[in-house]
Amino acid sequence: MKELATYTTFEATRGWLDTPLGQHLLAQESRIVEDVLDGLFGEHCLQLGLWGEPRAFLKFARTQRAASIASPGNARKLEPPSAYGRMHRLPLAADSIDVAILPHTLDFSERPHEILREVHRVLRSDGHLIVLGFKPGGLWGLRRLIPGAGLPPHMHHPIGDRQLSDWVKLLDLHIHGLTRHFFCWPLTRKRISASKTWEQRGQRWWPEFAACYMLTAQKRVVTLTPVKNSWLARAKVVGSLVEPTSRVSRIRFDKNS
Repeated sequence: MKELATYTTFEATRGWLDTPLGQHLLAQESRIVEDVLDGLFGEHCLQLGLWGEPRAFLKFARTQRAASIASPGNARKLEPPSAYGRMHRLPLAADSIDVAILPHTLDFSERPHEILREVHRVLRSDGHLIVLGFKPGGLWGLRRLIPGAGLPPHMHHPIGDRQLSDWVKLLDLHIHGLTRHFFCWPLTRKRISASKTWEQRGQRWWPEFAACYMLTAQKRVVTLTPVKNSWLARAKVVGSLVEPTSRVSRIRFDKNS
């Protein structure tokens, strides 16, 4: 029953994305994610959850490999994801992912904290996190007063950007950027005619009215180097020479070297 409910939620969300409003949002988010991914490299890029087609964002990845994981109930007739799995229990080794993308994944999840902890576990020490989310307030906060307006189906408790920022900081992830976007009324049946200039004005003058946001962060792990007390290891003198010590240096071997 739970997998059937997940499948129904996915089908309803895909129907919402097929509307003019959903298509406009998906196109805009594809552009801003492309700009971020353009400077992120490494071996593995992972997308958790489906928002549009499985490779809607992964096609912009600059890593050597890119894959997507969807919930078991999210069956695909055309292009399936790379794998199926539980978002809060990823079938991946720790410190194995360079870039993780969460396109509105937390907005539809009942376990957003657990998903973030799993992402932190699988990210490498310098790995990057990209999260797309809906703002609870803004223009879409007035959706109850507008006939025919509404968020995607089955998403009743979106996570705000400030709340998500606090969660990310608790995981010791360094926030690189927070961009608010999509200044359109939540009318799914209305043709979208918002221009790029209107979007730029919204980001500059009234960012709090945005419907969505993108948060980017990077995992940081502080490496501690043990320091020996000087009286524990004194240099031995042989004649007029100091006995050489054996020091091991960490060398990073690049693949192309």
